[in-house]
Amino acid sequence: MSDDEDNRPPIDPTTAAGIDTSGRWRVEVVEQSTSTNAEVAERFRAGEEAGLVLVAEDQTEGRGRLGREWVTPPRSSLIVSFLLVPGEVPAERWPWLPLLTGVAAAAAVRRVTGVQVDLKWPNDVLADGRKLGGILLERVERDGAAAAVVGIGINCAQTQAELPVPEATSLALVTGTPVDRVALLAALVEELGARYDEWRAGGDLRKAYLELCITPGQEVRVAVPGGEVAGQAVDVDASGRLVVRTQAGEEHLGAGDVVHVRATGA
Repeated sequence: MSDDEDNRPPIDPTTAAGIDTSGRWRVEVVEQSTSTNAEVAERFRAGEEAGLVLVAEDQTEGRGRLGREWVTPPRSSLIVSFLLVPGEVPAERWPWLPLLTGVAAAAAVRRVTGVQVDLKWPNDVLADGRKLGGILLERVERDGAAAAVVGIGINCAQTQAELPVPEATSLALVTGTPVDRVALLAALVEELGARYDEWRAGGDLRKAYLELCITPGQEVRVAVPGGEVAGQAVDVDASGRLVVRTQAGEEHLGAGDVVHVRATGA
């Protein structure tokens, strides 16, 4: 057995299926998927109900925000998509879904590994200032009903050479030890469920998000369709949008589902 195989054991489907004892989630593990988000979306259109949690050991055509590719070596990451159907929640509150998912992902990583991860607006998970994971939310409709497919990817066992950019990292690189992906999945299911319930009940997650997000206070460039705004990130508003103040004192709001933010000089 190679060192990689020692450090990258498969997720046992039976064990994964039993991590939720409430019966709320249906956890499925597949050996390979072109895209867990695409697969979950297609299953919703075909009649799948809320609560599906699809985990892939290998994702061949994964996507990140803004159409970026997300492909990792088999069994090196936790790759999972959740099917949520918050039908009672007004559409104007949906932009908080990816942000609350970031809070849940950060809480799960901290709980299982002890790594004090942060968030970069809107929902990149960072460890030591490097990207550890990302989140992609897609809205899908079926017969007038809308679902949120929430995809999460967390780098677990990659070497530096296997990461797509030097600014990325993995839990193995940060901790120096293999990561129990089943434990991380179990924590993520629990943490996301708790944040999701709070949001559905009308709870305000802004305080919890700002405690983890390091973007406010930084000088940033905000790329928006048709242009760019440079200035200091000063806040995240009640709708989950980043507030940026330019040198001229003007304030601009960015919506989390269309704006990409990088710290100046990054």
